Amino acid sequence: MKLEEVEAEDNVSTVVQFVLLGFSELPNLQGFLSGLFSIIYMVVLIGNSLIVIITRLDPALHKPMYSFLANFFILEICYVSVTLPRILFSLWTQDRSISPLSCATQLCFFLVLGTAESFLLALMSYDRFVAICNPLHYPLVMNPKKCHQLATGACLGGMPVQVGQTWQIFSLHFCHSNQINHFFCDIPPILKLACGDTSVHEVSVYVVVILVGAVPFMLILVSYSKIIGTILRLPTAQGRTTAFSTCSSHLLVVVLFFGSASITYFRPTSSHSAGTDKLLSLFYTIVTPMFNPVIYSLRNQDVVAALRRLWLQT
Repeated sequence: MKLEEVEAEDNVSTVVQFVLLGFSELPNLQGFLSGLFSIIYMVVLIGNSLIVIITRLDPALHKPMYSFLANFFILEICYVSVTLPRILFSLWTQDRSISPLSCATQLCFFLVLGTAESFLLALMSYDRFVAICNPLHYPLVMNPKKCHQLATGACLGGMPVQVGQTWQIFSLHFCHSNQINHFFCDIPPILKLACGDTSVHEVSVYVVVILVGAVPFMLILVSYSKIIGTILRLPTAQGRTTAFSTCSSHLLVVVLFFGSASITYFRPTSSHSAGTDKLLSLFYTIVTPMFNPVIYSLRNQDVVAALRRLWLQT
């Protein structure tokens, strides 16, 4: 038995290159996918940048809520840029190889930015909670200095945890294959390539997801339960409509982001299928960031008014 263990250990080879299989199972659609993802990337860059620009230029949007919103859309641009350019590179060149260092770097940035978005969404819900439930204290609680500190903490707070998790995952030995059946380096498909029992690592992933995903989501739910109760007690229909319009867009973004991500990371690794993982990942890494500017443009009256003013000035 000891001899077999030694031989097994000796047979573990160090992976020099990973291969991101991506959409290689669709050889006849490579050109179509290349054009589609190029258009999506341009839409993401233009749509999210437009929201950032109007929050900076329009004095009516110089409020803590829209400062957080601008930070969120900057994160969205960075978040999509971690994965989509790599997808386009693979489609354009058909070179799907990626070094372990590049793979680890991509995963680390993906996790750090995803955590920052999670914390920032929770912070935005807290902002709405204070504004609607405690309006008299809002200028004191959400002053510019405090907002800057909170936004910085949200963006950087998860970095040590996710850097540590990335290091832990890539300290594993990989012996099953070097082919990652995904379009970017994500935790579930990478763990499938690891030698031996990865249950301890799976548990650590669940713990981290609970800390950076489930806890902020629960705080958002608590905030919005109190917000909805306060809105329903407002005396005028106009007040209720205005309050709902500023909150509904944020709540819809929260559901889209946390819903698809939680399905991906809370399932046991053994139950993951490559097709389902790719579909879910496409949804929360690319599709949701593409539609978020549209959601805020259509559901938020202040943003709609600012876009209208910007259009009339041009």
